[in-house]
Amino acid sequence: MLSTDIADLKAYMADNPGAVIEDVARERKVSPRAVIEALPASMVRLGGGEHFAAAMQDIAEWGEVTLIVHTEDAIFEFTGPIPAGEIGRGYFNLMQPKGLHGHLRHERCAAVVFVERPFMGKISAFVAFVNVDGGIMFKVFVGRDETRALRADQLVRFRQLADRTAAQPVA
Repeated sequence: MLSTDIADLKAYMADNPGAVIEDVARERKVSPRAVIEALPASMVRLGGGEHFAAAMQDIAEWGEVTLIVHTEDAIFEFTGPIPAGEIGRGYFNLMQPKGLHGHLRHERCAAVVFVERPFMGKISAFVAFVNVDGGIMFKVFVGRDETRALRADQLVRFRQLADRTAAQPVA
């Protein structure tokens, strides 16, 4: 991407921090990672993909969260606890027989990104697992309480995980 394109994207995201990342990426013909990195620096912290398993293990202790997989054809949302997992046979395997389970290609994770930004009139906080192609594998959102506020206990865990995993905000 040209520096003028990067500057334009950064300006757009500064004015529209709640824009749907995948939509902006498609419209501007850039990767979702480029869109996330164009958000204001105070909203984004970036860690390496080598933290995938540790991040997932920590998230498994948070309680009810929302996991979102956003593709060109669908948006899948799962609300509930994320199961613990373990690496085996080339995958990070979510270890429960019912509910959310499956096999994640953890070695394709290039970044674990922590985002706090406004979205639809409220502050949101999510961990995006970004693949080697710049796409978002999936996002895990901090849960909300009965008043629709972010769960304070999870927000603390989110920020602690970011502190252990990620560099200071993206410049």
